[in-house]
Amino acid sequence: MSTRSKRFTEAQKKVDATKKYTVVEAVALARETSTVKFDAGVEIHLRLGIDSKKADQIVRGSVSLPHGTGKKKKVAVFAEGKDAEAAKKAGADMVGGLELIKEIKLKNAADFEVAIAHPSMMRHLGQIAKVLGPKGLMPNPKNETVTPDVAKAVKDVQGGKVSFRNDDTGNIHQLVGRVSFETKQLEENLNTFLEAIQRAKPQGAKGAYILTATLTSSMGPAILLTV
Repeated sequence: MSTRSKRFTEAQKKVDATKKYTVVEAVALARETSTVKFDAGVEIHLRLGIDSKKADQIVRGSVSLPHGTGKKKKVAVFAEGKDAEAAKKAGADMVGGLELIKEIKLKNAADFEVAIAHPSMMRHLGQIAKVLGPKGLMPNPKNETVTPDVAKAVKDVQGGKVSFRNDDTGNIHQLVGRVSFETKQLEENLNTFLEAIQRAKPQGAKGAYILTATLTSSMGPAILLTV
């Protein structure tokens, strides 16, 4: 048995797999049971009672976490002229118009985590929809990644704004901070995110909405949440 698995086994003993913990209890446990030597991420995993194949049951939106995620995101902005310049000044990692779209199309790859677009660029993004779409990177007005104020959108993302969307199995996974965060900061981030998920409940969803909620640290044990 490896040293790491021994540490994990010891950490797992501190978690009652049959119990649902409050946010306060779960955050404390996530920090306590982190066994890695780096600053582990703290993530929430939600299994939703939706039919992800139905358009009226898609769960998506955006929310600003009060204390950020502890991770700087690589942002690409599709804009031209003064809007492109403003995006660069705001800290965007990649900025461009048709030439950036052409580059992504040729590479058939997107080396960024968030895509923001000026409305004038949306008619051109169809060329790379097959690259951006499967990765959940296609800019969308619903999560405010299509906006005339691209500079503000860049600052919002780097300030802790996150976008979420359920995957094909009806699950949502989201980083809500680091174990180095103060307990109160993690609690506030987690509560803010869960409130956003509740607000995003689609009208087409019937019955139980959040089936299970699990909090984990990087390579740490799973902690069931009461939501």
